[in-house]
Amino acid sequence: MTLFDLSGRVAVITGGNGGIGLGMAKGMAAAGATIVVAGRDAAKNAAAVAEIQALGAKASTIPVDVLEEQSCRDLIANTVKLHGRLDILVNNAGMSIRKQPEQYTLKEWHTVLDSNLTSAFLCSHAAYPAMKQGGMGKIINIGSMMSIFGAAFATAYAASKGGMVQMTKAMATAWAKDNIQVNSILPGWIDTALTRRAREEVSGLHDNVLKRTPAGRWGVPDDFAGIAVFLAAPASDFVTGAAITVDGGYSVQG
Repeated sequence: MTLFDLSGRVAVITGGNGGIGLGMAKGMAAAGATIVVAGRDAAKNAAAVAEIQALGAKASTIPVDVLEEQSCRDLIANTVKLHGRLDILVNNAGMSIRKQPEQYTLKEWHTVLDSNLTSAFLCSHAAYPAMKQGGMGKIINIGSMMSIFGAAFATAYAASKGGMVQMTKAMATAWAKDNIQVNSILPGWIDTALTRRAREEVSGLHDNVLKRTPAGRWGVPDDFAGIAVFLAAPASDFVTGAAITVDGGYSVQG
């Protein structure tokens, strides 16, 4: 179906070498997109590219350090140089430092904000001219259920992900005239390396998540393949500024 066909489209996914990012990359690859896996870990990048290519899709890797402005800008420039265009940007790279609010240092605060939010701004800022020149674009920002809820151990993370949703709305209104749609996805509790560490650090987290989630399970990265294709494809051309939860019903429970 052409509504969900990504043939000829080029997609950059920051943090695309594992977890949710790789799940989205594989979904878009299966729909025909050429994938650029962007991350710091060269070995993980190469493994992710091999996994995508095993699906019969086109994929390459460009290293990026999202804490460095020039690295973010080089990622976009090198993608256009390599592939001739940029159609889809997924701002997925992120991290967390789990502490009570009073325990954060200023450096830790900035590390989380810069990794999760500032990097998304920089990559989007760099992507805009290429997308405008191409006549269209899709930007997908990965927020979190912490965009909605609070958690005592996630002050900086929650601030960054709340900011991601509001930045998405602002960019969506600014760039709609250029046929660029900007949306955000709010993952619930997903089984990734990040949340495995959270389960080690936060007592009772696993059981509490299962108890509150109507679907009765943790999410997995492959749960993001479909929403990624939808938000990257022509099917969502009149959807912009949205924040879509993918959480097994966690956020609708009272």
